[in-house]
Amino acid sequence: MDILAHGLWSAACAKFAHLKSVKISIWWSVFWGVFPDLFAFTIPFVWMFWNLLFGGFSFADFPRPEHTEPLTQAKLPAVFEIASHLYNISHSLVIFALVFFLVWMMYALWKKQHLFKTLPPLVMLAWLLHILIDIPTHTYRFYPTPALWPISGAMFDGISWGTPWFMVLNYGVLVAVYLFFVLYTKKSPAKS
Repeated sequence: MDILAHGLWSAACAKFAHLKSVKISIWWSVFWGVFPDLFAFTIPFVWMFWNLLFGGFSFADFPRPEHTEPLTQAKLPAVFEIASHLYNISHSLVIFALVFFLVWMMYALWKKQHLFKTLPPLVMLAWLLHILIDIPTHTYRFYPTPALWPISGAMFDGISWGTPWFMVLNYGVLVAVYLFFVLYTKKSPAKS
């Protein structure tokens, strides 16, 4: 899915948690919701814009997204190969689980509490949401989600998030969700 939609879905989930009296930072949820893509693609985008500004490249010199996957060394600069490796790391349920548990454990140690008496870092679940959304919305041709990396290379050939009907459906549902929040907050009394 595109990075804007990831941010909007993460914010919507945090807002829904608020409705259930679970306080989760919306802004941190958005950060964790877009984190996997920021982690994987910041280096290539910085490189690309640097070369556009100072390297004599033009947008026509860069391959279109549908021509970047499956990755072939002959087609792309090395920086995009780095992005593919970073993508494996940031889009892995295994890596997410390890980092989530490590952060939870470090927070419990910092608070000097037993792990299971410490609230887990719920805001990081937006990262998990990102991976779960990407599994069915990426195809083999464009960054399939390596959900079980490094344990397994198995991937799911889903629907491309860039398919026009899917984009309309996705953003239509997002509009409906945000309209629900607007209407719900108008109906519910303000809490002091």
